[in-house]
Amino acid sequence: MNKILKEEICSLNLFADLKAEEIEILLERGNKEKLKKGEILFSERDLVNNIYIVLKGKVTLFRYSEVGQKRVIYILNTDEIINEVIFDNLPASINCEAFEESVILSFKKEDLLEIMESNFSFNKRILNSMGRKIRRLYRQLKNVVPIKIDKKLAAKLWKLSKDYGVEVEEGILIDLNISITYIADMLGTTRETVSRSMNILQKEGIIEYKDKKIIVKSREKLSMYFRGM
Repeated sequence: MNKILKEEICSLNLFADLKAEEIEILLERGNKEKLKKGEILFSERDLVNNIYIVLKGKVTLFRYSEVGQKRVIYILNTDEIINEVIFDNLPASINCEAFEESVILSFKKEDLLEIMESNFSFNKRILNSMGRKIRRLYRQLKNVVPIKIDKKLAAKLWKLSKDYGVEVEEGILIDLNISITYIADMLGTTRETVSRSMNILQKEGIIEYKDKKIIVKSREKLSMYFRGM
């Protein structure tokens, strides 16, 4: 691996506590690969021996329902571990594809385990990564309860505006190239249903949707809407 990649690895918060010799292990044994938008990194039930980390771009973790409907579970950003769950030596339990053009770091799990054995701070960062995913799953369990799609949509847009929001003159722009179909996949419903719910939120003056961009005019009103206040 070259000097540029060393600088890229050292720029990630995940590796902030590593010693120089541990960084060298990663440089010697790691790999970097590019993914085009929509390209699959691994699929459910695959035997995966590599730990993947997003170096640039974003990836989607998703599953299919029994009837083949796609359900997005996470969008992962730069500096996030994709599949730390494989430390349990079981096949992948989820699918991963590139949300946009991305660059992925990969390491054999044995190499990361070698570093984890001697670096407790690095262990904590791995555990924190898993903890954040578990908390996201807890929040998503609310969607199992039968509530109106417009409230589910409002809750999802609120979270996206928190994670990917950029302040603009009209409010907060969700800075993702995200389609109505993709949002439907996130909510486990149809594109038509999401379109109707988007129209409801627009009529309420809470969001604006134009040129495939979503602007949240008021996060407070959006929160009140899905909380039923």
